[in-house]
Amino acid sequence: MDTTLQDPLVGQVLDGRYRVEARIAVGGMATVYRAVDTRLDRVLALKVMHPGLAADGTFVERFIREAKSVARLAHPNVVQVFDQGTDGSYVYLAMEYIAGCTLRDVLRDRGALQPRAALDILEPVLAALGAAHRAGFVHRDMKPENVLIGDDGRVKVADFGLVRSVDTVTSTTGAVLGTVSYLAPEQIDQPGAADARVDVYACGVVLYEMLTGEKPHDGDSPAIVLYKHLHEDVPPPSAVVPGMAYELDALVASATARNPAVRPHDAVALLAEARQARAGLGADQLDALPPQALSAEHDNAEDRTSVIPRSLTVPRPLPVNEAEEEPDRFHRTSRFETPPPPPPAPTGRRGPRRGPLALVVAVLLVLGVGAGVWYINSGQFTRVPALLSQPEAKAADRLEDAGLEVGKVDRAFSDTVKRGQVISTDPAVGSRIRQNDSVNLVVSKGPEVVKVPDLEGYRLDKARELLAGAGLEPGMVTREFSDSVARGSVISTDPTAGTERRSGSAVALVVSKGRPVDVPDVTGESLDDARAELDEVGLKVKVAAEQVTSPDFEKGEVAAQSPEADSEVVVGDTVTLTLSKGPEMVEVPDVVGDNVDDAKAELEAAGFEVEEDRGLLGLFGDTVEGQSVEGGDTAPKGSTITIEIR
Repeated sequence: MDTTLQDPLVGQVLDGRYRVEARIAVGGMATVYRAVDTRLDRVLALKVMHPGLAADGTFVERFIREAKSVARLAHPNVVQVFDQGTDGSYVYLAMEYIAGCTLRDVLRDRGALQPRAALDILEPVLAALGAAHRAGFVHRDMKPENVLIGDDGRVKVADFGLVRSVDTVTSTTGAVLGTVSYLAPEQIDQPGAADARVDVYACGVVLYEMLTGEKPHDGDSPAIVLYKHLHEDVPPPSAVVPGMAYELDALVASATARNPAVRPHDAVALLAEARQARAGLGADQLDALPPQALSAEHDNAEDRTSVIPRSLTVPRPLPVNEAEEEPDRFHRTSRFETPPPPPPAPTGRRGPRRGPLALVVAVLLVLGVGAGVWYINSGQFTRVPALLSQPEAKAADRLEDAGLEVGKVDRAFSDTVKRGQVISTDPAVGSRIRQNDSVNLVVSKGPEVVKVPDLEGYRLDKARELLAGAGLEPGMVTREFSDSVARGSVISTDPTAGTERRSGSAVALVVSKGRPVDVPDVTGESLDDARAELDEVGLKVKVAAEQVTSPDFEKGEVAAQSPEADSEVVVGDTVTLTLSKGPEMVEVPDVVGDNVDDAKAELEAAGFEVEEDRGLLGLFGDTVEGQSVEGGDTAPKGSTITIEIR
C-alpha cells in the first residue's frame, strides 16, 4: 500500500501558500515533502517538524533560530532556506528542492568511486562546510545522506545546523547506527564541546567510504562502533584498495585524527589539503577504478565504462593544482576495457646486411635527432608547479626551484582561500612553459567584508535591491505586526544594520504586516453604519453580491461578515459584508376547527413554531378555535403562530 496516500499533509496547502504534493523522506525530527509555492509558482522542499517535537516551545525556538543561521549562508553548495512558518500544529521550513539523488544512493549503487570522482564530490562539500564554519556554526551530522547530487551535477549539503537541537547518540535504531559511523571521538566522550573539527572528522570518514566502498568502523551495535571511534584509528584506504595513492591515505589520516588538535582546524583548511593531494596525483592515479566498484548492466557501451551516471557529473567549483583535463572526467574508458591489438609483425624477406660503419652512422644519427627533439620539446620547457593555496613567499620559492620567475601579482577577495595564499596562476598549474619565463599570480586578500545597510522602512523590493548593491544576499523573510512600520516595509534585519559580514552572506528580513486591529461586530447594522464603523478603524468594505434570507435580521441589515468579529487583521484589510433580504415569508395554513395535534403538525411542516393558548376553558379541549395569524396570510418563516384551544 502506498503510505504517501495515508499522509494527512499530502494534498493540503500549508499557510495558505505551500501545496504539499508528495512525501520525499521521513527522519527522526521531521518529514520532508515536495511542494509548490503557489505564490511564486516554484517547486520546493518543505520540511515539517514532527507534531510531538512541535509541541516543545524550546525546541521550536531553536529550530527557527538555526534556520535563520542557515538562511544567512547563501552558498552555492548549501541547500538554501527560503521561508519558515507555522500553520496550526505544523512548524515548517521551505527549502530549495534538489532533483537528483544522495551520495548514499551513489555509494549503494556504485560501491567505491574513482579518486577523481571522490574528490570532485568532497571539494564542494568542504566549500559549503567552510562557509558555515567561518560563519560560526557547525553541521554536526555530516554523512552521505546529507550530500545531495543534482541531476545537473551540482553538489549540495543539506540539514545545516538543525541537528544541534536533537541528541540521537543514545538511540539504537538502524538510522542512528548510520549516524554514529561519522561521529568524532570528542562528540562521544565530550558531548556539547564539539567544534568545526567534528565536521572535518566526518568528511574524512565520508572520503574513506567513497574511496573504499565501506565504512572504516563497523559493528553489530552502535556501542561497538562508538568504542572503535574512541580507541582505533581510521585505517588507510590503501589497506582495502591496494595501490591507493599515498596522498589519499595522508588526506584521510589528517582528517580523521582521533586527537582534534592534530586535525585541520576547519573545512577550509581541509579543502586546501584536498587540493594539494589532488595536485600530487597523476591522471592514472586519479582515474584508477577500485576493485570494490560495483558493475552495472547497461545497454549503452559508453555507460558500461562509467564510474557514476552522467547525471551525477560534478563540475569542479574551484581551481585545483593540476593541469586542465578533458571535461567528461567521469566518463573515460575503464582500465578493464580490452586494449586494441598490436599491429601485426611485418613479414617478407630481410634486406641485405649493412656494414659496421653504416650501423654506427645510423646510431649516431638517431642519438643526434633524439637529443635535438629532447632539447626542443623538453630541454627548454618545464611545467608550472603546484602553487594553489600556498603562501605567496612559498609559491615564489617553488617557482624559483622550477627555474621560473614571479610575474605580475594581483590580489582578489576569496571566501575559501586564506589571506596571502595563491588563488590562481597564469599559466595554469601544470601548464607547459619555457624555462626562465614568468608566472602571474592572484593572491587572496581574504574574504571581502561589507556592512549591512540600514533597511528599516524600505519596501521589501527596494531592500533587496539595496542588499544586492552592498554585496549581500536577501535571506529568509518573516512577517510581523507593527504599529509604526507600514505594511510591506522592513522592520529589522538579522544581522542588524552596521554589522560587518562577508560579501555574499545572506541577511534575514523582518517585514511588517501592518498595524494590527480587531474586527468590530457590525452584524445587525445597516450598511451605512457598518461601513462607517469599519472605516473608522482603517478597514475597507466589500459587499457580497448575494444576499441571504434571515429570520434574525431585517432587510438591508448586515447578516454576516468575513473575517468574523474580534479577528485580528491589519489596517487596510478588507471585510466582506453579506446583507439580509429579511426573513422568508410563508403562507400560514388555516387550522381553525382542526384537532390540536393535526394543527401543530401542519403549522410546523410549513416552517412555523407553535404555541398553545388554552385559557381556563380550554384546559381539556382538543379543537383549535382560533390562530394568531389568519389562514392564507403570510408570516416570516420560523416565526411563532399561537393557536387558541377550546
